[in-house]
Amino acid sequence: MENIIEFERVNVDFPLRGGTVQAVRDVTLRIPKGKVTALVGESGSGKSTLASTLLRMVSAPGVISANGIRVDGKDVLQMSEKALRQYRWSDVSMVFQAAQNSLNPVVTIGEQITETYRAHKKDATEREIEQRATELLEYVKLEPQRMMRAYPHELSGGMKQRVMIAFSLLLEPKVVILDEPTTALDVITQDYIFSILEKINRELGITLLLLSHDIAVVAKVADYLGVMYAGKVVEFDDIHAIFEHPKHPYTAGLLKAVPSLIHDLDQIKPIPGASPNLLKLPFGCPFHPRCELAMSACKTIEPELVPTEEGYRPACHLYDPDKEEAATIK
Repeated sequence: MENIIEFERVNVDFPLRGGTVQAVRDVTLRIPKGKVTALVGESGSGKSTLASTLLRMVSAPGVISANGIRVDGKDVLQMSEKALRQYRWSDVSMVFQAAQNSLNPVVTIGEQITETYRAHKKDATEREIEQRATELLEYVKLEPQRMMRAYPHELSGGMKQRVMIAFSLLLEPKVVILDEPTTALDVITQDYIFSILEKINRELGITLLLLSHDIAVVAKVADYLGVMYAGKVVEFDDIHAIFEHPKHPYTAGLLKAVPSLIHDLDQIKPIPGASPNLLKLPFGCPFHPRCELAMSACKTIEPELVPTEEGYRPACHLYDPDKEEAATIK
């Protein structure tokens, strides 16, 4: 399958007085073109930071180092500032977490759309901008005439989220990143948002990269799922394969922690312990202090996510490369 995003040994470090936070650690990953891929993990796992490297927008004092970060063949790290400004929104756009905070509270939605469009297409006419805005607002099921005159405070959380999704599509990007796209929204609005995202992917062919702490939320729309822990991708596979046969103990733990409408609450089993301190990661596998299946090797050697002909071998010592199939966590 053709890939649109290629991470090659990506690292993001934040030098601080007390040491260096390794937010992303040596990530090598391929994201399929035209599909919906989700990255999940607890807060601080590195998913938002990794996605931000696609726009070279890691917050200071973060430092990106990598062998390459390519989007549709273009290496983001090699772009000039001028090329980078044109690339953002045109090739890759992002709907940030708490997207409603991205809207200027004292400017109408119409003015903000016009400003964004003209920043990239200076010769655009008023009619061209109005037509594009109307098309996109209708696409996300909003009333264009009302939205163009409205201020952000006049809209509900779900409406603001849909406005930001319309913004992300403004310049017909190849990739749209959505960071926690349904946080703080009720379940009905969440479902509505995801139906729009499915439509965008299916009808426009845009690659979507969803970032979430909730593995159950993204299950409805994702084709592929990557699980991150302590700055690394520990498992990556087809969404159905992961839900049916999780290989990494952390992935299995996330699934067991999800509440179910058909099972008893006593079957819910939270992952013991807390996320590791990124300033002082444990030796070996960072998950081993919380893992019920940890072996002696887990305490000294950190396993890696390994590309294979079928996809990726999970970053776990339970997987025996000499066997035809990976171990399945019960």
